[in-house]
Amino acid sequence: MAKKFKVGLVRVVTIHDEEMLNLHGRLLEQYYPELEVESKCILNQPEGIHDEATELLAVPKIVDLAKVWEGIEALIISCAGDPAVEELRKELKIPVVGGGEATALLASHYGKKVGVLGITEVVPRAYARTFGENIVGTCRAEGVNSTLDLLTPAGRTAVIKKAKELKALGAEVIALACTGLSTIRIAKELEKVCEIPVIDPVMAEGLLTYFACLRRE
Repeated sequence: MAKKFKVGLVRVVTIHDEEMLNLHGRLLEQYYPELEVESKCILNQPEGIHDEATELLAVPKIVDLAKVWEGIEALIISCAGDPAVEELRKELKIPVVGGGEATALLASHYGKKVGVLGITEVVPRAYARTFGENIVGTCRAEGVNSTLDLLTPAGRTAVIKKAKELKALGAEVIALACTGLSTIRIAKELEKVCEIPVIDPVMAEGLLTYFACLRRE
């Protein structure tokens, strides 16, 4: 039997339902059977991170949560904004992977012109740093202001509409910029609609984490 790598995963939205809390971890275990994922979430952020103010609130919570986490070989911050990733790389002796940087890195393999699709007005840092002027259009799907909106039929419809707009603007690949889009498992649907690659953040963060774990053996 292949070795299982024990990985911690931080959800940056407060979740009380165990099934929903562990959803990203279960997806990762399906994609990469060698990973064994334990998920935890930060407190008092029911709408997660969707702007600078909510990120500032979240960063110290993520750092405090991660610093006392024992028995893991890598840590994933399952958020496209990569909150606390740089801080934790200075604090921890294990690999720390952010959902945003992983998605941007993988998307860069599939095209030069990139549509970034998420829930924020501002493109997350890793995407802006990686693609710069090659980003087409704007980021936020209309009417989607937090990860909770993605769970509604209207939110899903808005995301599909936005993806079509980005394709029409010349996007060769769409990089999803919210892990809530992984929660609703919309990447494959967008690929069928737009007929271009769509990079799922949870799948991307898992790929980098698995590689990081292999390197440490």
